[in-house]
Amino acid sequence: MKKVINSFLSPGRIAKATLLGTLLVASSCQKFTELNPLASLSENTAFTSANSIELVANGVYQSAAIGTYSGGAGRGYPFGSASIEQGEMRGEDMVNLQAFYDFTYRALYSTATANNVNHWEQLYALINQANILINGVRQAGTNGVISAASATQYEGEGRFLRALAHHELLIHFSRPYADNNGANPGVPYRENPINSTTSVQEGLAQGRGTVAQTYAKILADLDFAETNLPATRSAVGVSISRATSGAAIALKTRVKQHMQDWAGVITEGTKLGTAGTTGTFTSPIGNYKLEATVDAPFVNYSANAESIFSIANSLNSNPGVNGALASMFGPTSLGSRDLIATSPNLYNAPFWVTGDTRRTLLQVVQTTGSYPFYFNYKYRQYTTRADWAPILRYAEVLLNVSEAYSRQGNTTQALALLNAVRNRAVPVAERFTTAPADLTQAILNERRIEFTGEGRRWPDIHRLALDPKYSTAGIPAKIDVSQIRSTSYNLTTRPVLTGIVAAIPYNDYRFLWPIPTSEASLNPTLLAQQNPGY
Repeated sequence: MKKVINSFLSPGRIAKATLLGTLLVASSCQKFTELNPLASLSENTAFTSANSIELVANGVYQSAAIGTYSGGAGRGYPFGSASIEQGEMRGEDMVNLQAFYDFTYRALYSTATANNVNHWEQLYALINQANILINGVRQAGTNGVISAASATQYEGEGRFLRALAHHELLIHFSRPYADNNGANPGVPYRENPINSTTSVQEGLAQGRGTVAQTYAKILADLDFAETNLPATRSAVGVSISRATSGAAIALKTRVKQHMQDWAGVITEGTKLGTAGTTGTFTSPIGNYKLEATVDAPFVNYSANAESIFSIANSLNSNPGVNGALASMFGPTSLGSRDLIATSPNLYNAPFWVTGDTRRTLLQVVQTTGSYPFYFNYKYRQYTTRADWAPILRYAEVLLNVSEAYSRQGNTTQALALLNAVRNRAVPVAERFTTAPADLTQAILNERRIEFTGEGRRWPDIHRLALDPKYSTAGIPAKIDVSQIRSTSYNLTTRPVLTGIVAAIPYNDYRFLWPIPTSEASLNPTLLAQQNPGY
């Protein structure tokens, strides 16, 4: 709670931390969240006009995009480039090349290592800003500053972001729901702003609760968001960069998947059009559908039919040269940083067929420099650094529901949903005309291909940790960069490298991140509830 106390104790500091942007609209094109601090506004005045309330809301989204790194410049926490790379570096499908993510990649983290500490701190900073927004608009609605409908819509945005942040905390700091049916320690679900001495003391007294209790609160927030958010927004891009009812539903398919509530996943997915039998799917809410080509959601990141919710960046508001998506994922030959590359073991995997267009459209090879490897090419704005961070895509909804149907034995619908995603990328000769012998495994394989570079590998490892058939039994062994050569990527021989970065079993304490010292040193409640082994 150190960062929360330091950043949000006094009203003036609240204003500086919260009111970080303005929403600029030129003609019909939304220009994203631009960094423009408004330190003259305090919490006492921020909710006294409709315009200032919009600034507060916009500032919360900007905080989600950029955050800070060890109290300094932005680095893509909690929902930008850093958080996405963390999701990849905890898994095995991408390879760490440099020092920045080595602690995460090799599980060398401690209560003080920067990457996991910043993730905790910035997620709770975002949660606190969302709570300030929620409380402020409730009062503004009561006072007639804005309409009751506007107040509940803003509250829905705050509660969507609050749910998203708490779920992100769960998958790094708590055991999966499948372990003891959610009875293990969760994370503190903070629903009130910490903006006074009294609220600080209340926060210090709040314990972790259980995983099941945390999930219940996440779903309550998302149910509220679904009911009170619009299905679409008028300005181009805003329906992607601002929370909508479709985004709340899509997030519920993910959350219920992590709870292994397969019937619940199907119920939520049906709202987004996944029950059809034609093989093509379109959501009646938000009109979401798959784009014709696999690269369209990334080339046209601010205006496409597939992206349900993304975190906006722009030329003037992004995590900077050290932290933007293109900077962190790309090769130096394109002006990037050579931080992580696609693992040859994923690239050569037999389930990733040779003619898949995701190889050519979403991978780029560096033939010069120190690392002549394949790099992810979903983020390619190397000069402007304006790529948006994908959080929820329609492809994920289809595969979430596909897995749920497969788990429940409905192979026909499961295969239709899988094929909708897979068939747009693979040659006709490689398409499934009948269900594979292990359909669920095929769906899980598809997730590894479709979402590589989007930070979804660790969440799958986490939720499947105790699965009797599909578990990796902990953190998988990983390839060291010293093992890779340019010849390691070969679709003819498809070599498999034996990872020398040792696997970590599920029952090892390093499967979870620790509560940071910056929190535990000031919070006796959480100090006593530290994850075992730390």
